[in-house]
Amino acid sequence: MLDGAYLSELLEANRDAAKAQVAEFAIGGRTFAWNTRPAIMGVINLSADSWYRESVCLSTESALRRGRVLAAQGADLVDVGAESTLDHADRAAADLQNQKLLPVIRGLREAGVLVSVETYQPDVTRACLEAGANVLNLTGTESSDEQYRLVAEHDAAVILCYVQGRNVREVMDFDFSADPVQLMHDHFAREIERATGRGVKRIFIDPGMGFYYRNLQDSAVRVRHQMKVFLNTFRLRTLGWPVCHALPHAFEFFGEEVRGAESFFAVLAALGRTDLMRTHEVPRIKAVLDTLAAFKP
Repeated sequence: MLDGAYLSELLEANRDAAKAQVAEFAIGGRTFAWNTRPAIMGVINLSADSWYRESVCLSTESALRRGRVLAAQGADLVDVGAESTLDHADRAAADLQNQKLLPVIRGLREAGVLVSVETYQPDVTRACLEAGANVLNLTGTESSDEQYRLVAEHDAAVILCYVQGRNVREVMDFDFSADPVQLMHDHFAREIERATGRGVKRIFIDPGMGFYYRNLQDSAVRVRHQMKVFLNTFRLRTLGWPVCHALPHAFEFFGEEVRGAESFFAVLAALGRTDLMRTHEVPRIKAVLDTLAAFKP
């Protein structure tokens, strides 16, 4: 059971890390104060394989409509993807992804909505950044040098996802042989050096809480891992860059109330000092953050 004693021990063991501040920067002309308040990233899924039905849009028109609604509900950015991360979902070739993504990106940017594109394919990255995407949500480890150069050339931001595998679709078992947060810290330190060395100036780091590792299929093991990483997020902020989290679902525990799961994880993410929350449920997460912000010690 998570309790105050655990939180107290965690803080006591990492007091210096708890004071860490991260770089604040602008995206698309809008400045974000990460050290003051988390930002919200809404989700649009252009793949019919995506299981979160409320976020699936199978036409450009419906995607643009959802994007405008998400912005009105409080999303600071909108993340768009054209291939599901589910292990049994069909792979989507770069041409097909671009066919779906590009008109949505252009339309949202014309509407003044900041756009992140989720992909691990360089051809998709190039086309989407040329179309006006503000952020690359990089869900793979291959071709990273090329991806970083593309981000730098377009003066965009990048989300560095922690992936134990070639990409989000090719993961197997998660390594629990050591403190997973320290493993992430070491990985991100290397990737930050590579990205900045290739000219990237705006970086988020993402521990990859929603990826489908084989040995995280047991619900209790997976949720325990997710909760610990959320609460330890502040340790990653010592790298100097804001942390992005995709809020998960714990379907086995929430059942028919699964749409409320992200609100629960948002509380843990906020306690851990998450800077950007990726969510399918923007108004619910905004309400959680507004409520937490009302607390004055």
